[in-house]
Formats: sequence, structure tokens, C-alpha cells
Amino acid sequence: MKYTHVYALFLLFVFCTSCMQKQTEPHKDNINYKIKDTVSTYGPNRMVRNVKQSKNGTILIAASFAGVLRYDGKSFTYLTSKIGSRRYWNVLEDRRGNLWFATTDSGVYLYNGKSFQHFTTTEGLANNAVLAMYEDRAGRIWFGTGGGASRYDGKSFRNFTTKEGLSNDGIHTILEDKTGKMWFGTSGDACFYDGKKFTVFKNKEGKAFHNVWSIIEDKKGNIWFGASIIENKKGDTLIVSAGLWRYDGKTFIKVTQRGASAIIEDKKGNIWTTGAVNPNGVGTWILSRYEQKSIYTENPAATEIMSINKMLCGILEANDGSIWFGSMNGVYRYDGKTITDFKSKDANTSVSNVW
Repeated sequence: MKYTHVYALFLLFVFCTSCMQKQTEPHKDNINYKIKDTVSTYGPNRMVRNVKQSKNGTILIAASFAGVLRYDGKSFTYLTSKIGSRRYWNVLEDRRGNLWFATTDSGVYLYNGKSFQHFTTTEGLANNAVLAMYEDRAGRIWFGTGGGASRYDGKSFRNFTTKEGLSNDGIHTILEDKTGKMWFGTSGDACFYDGKKFTVFKNKEGKAFHNVWSIIEDKKGNIWFGASIIENKKGDTLIVSAGLWRYDGKTFIKVTQRGASAIIEDKKGNIWTTGAVNPNGVGTWILSRYEQKSIYTENPAATEIMSINKMLCGILEANDGSIWFGSMNGVYRYDGKTITDFKSKDANTSVSNVW
């Protein structure tokens, strides 16, 4: 079925880009180190874009304007109290134990547990709107921004934009596959970088993906995409078909026409997604689990875990097997039986159905 593609919830602004490699000397911010980290019994009631787990097992939560939080099983600690309000989008713990906080309005912050460093276009970042962060096997940090990709080697940035062959400068997600290729999901299409050139991926009809929000690689080496395909264009209106796609190294298979804003594979090989029923992003969003035994068949079995009339975002499988996921108004945990909403009871909640 084909739809008019709106995604008003997903509109991103694009800033000017910086493509030259530049030595970084982090500037000083007005970070108030006298402010103590706020601790709360409750989680945020703002949009939670991404949820990660640190090496010590604590849960890291990026909540827009609320901050980046750490949950230790008992309480939530706001790690960005000293920085103040920003449009936080993502969080990453690197192999050295440093934390990176991505914002879509002021670049990225590096936190070593004691002090912060702030990186923006002044230091060489391609764009101050940062959505994706990824540490490659060489220990370099990649940033997906609204103006291209930036790779940081600990000393300087190297930027990749359409001038270097990147297919689209608005980057939503980054992945390094088992062969070492870097995949980029953009507001235009999906492409990979082999260290020399960028290659845009298309389906068997020769159509490129559009608005790619999620990419993962499963245990078998298949690449999964949450994306749309442009079927037609009428004036300024795009007619698209949304879906969850799988690439086996040769061909693309459309697993379902339901959109997937986030995808993970759990320890058992099940695929989890959050996505809207309506491709324009308005209305019901669902957390779904595609069973491992059927995901490679023509009709994979999907279990709808929860539906809500607001956006659902990033997903995490924690070490204990529980599934964490962000929403437009907080963060949830599913333990296999019960969904826990960590907002204060005084905060509004709009879960419509839980199965």
C-alpha cells in the first residue's frame, strides 16, 4: 500500500558543513561544576530518543531537554546537570569508559566522569546537530549529523559530506558491519563506505531507500533497514511505501510494510522494532517482536508488545534480557510480562494497549 510521506515529526534542519580535517582544541564552556548531579526516583517525562547500557550494567538514557540519565536499578542520576538544558538525542560509552552526549542543538560533549569537553563546528565537527554516534573497531568515534559524517580519532575530525561522495548529508544512523564497511542511514537513502568510496543501495527494482532511520546487522550477517521506498512523486509530494527490510548480501527482502524507527536483535535472535502503523508517523506506534523461528520466512510472526498514541523511539536489550525503549514522554522497561513506566505517577501517560 502506498502513502503520502510526511514525517513532520522527523524533520531535521541542515546547517553548513565543514569538510576540512581540523586539529581540535576544545573550547571552554560555562559549565557550572558547583552544581551537583540531580538524583530522582523517577525517570524523565520528556522525549527519550535512545537508551544504552554501560559496561557496569547501568542504563543510560538520552532525554531531550531533560538531560542524560544513569539508572542503577534504584534511582536516576542526571549526568548533565552541570551542562544545563540541551536537545539531547543520543549517548555512547566508548571503550575507555568515557561518555559522549549528542545534542541536536549544540554538538557533542565528552564526559570522563570528572570533567566535560565540548566539540562543535569550531573544533571541526561537520554540524552541531548530532543524531548518531558509533565507535568503530579501530576506536574512532563516528558522528552522524545534519551536515554529514564526522570521524574523530582522539585528536582531530575528518568529515565526509556529499562533496566526498556521501549520498545525503542528513545522517540518522551508523553501523560498521563484520567486513569493516561503514553503513549510513540518511534522510535520503542508505549507503556504505568501504574506506575508498560510498555506494548507494537500491532494491531489485533499482529504487533507493528514503528516510532511513535504523540499520543493524544480525548474527547471520544480514543487514536490516527501517526505511521507505519512493514509489512516485507528484509535485512536491512523495508517494512512498514504508517497511522493514532485510539484505542478505545479494537481494533486499521486504519483511513487513510496518515502519521501523528503531531495530535490535536480542540474544535469542528475535528482531524488535518500534514503528508507526501509519507511515506519516501520526497515530498509533507499536513495539513489535518478530520471532526468530519465522523471521526468515515469507510471513514472519510478529507479537505486538505495546501500542501507544505517541512516538516510540530507541530500543535496548539489557543484560538481564529486559527490553528498554524510549517514547515521546519517557522510558519504559518490558521484563517479558510487565511494562514499567518510570515517569512520576503525576505525569500524564497514554499507553493505549498492552498485550
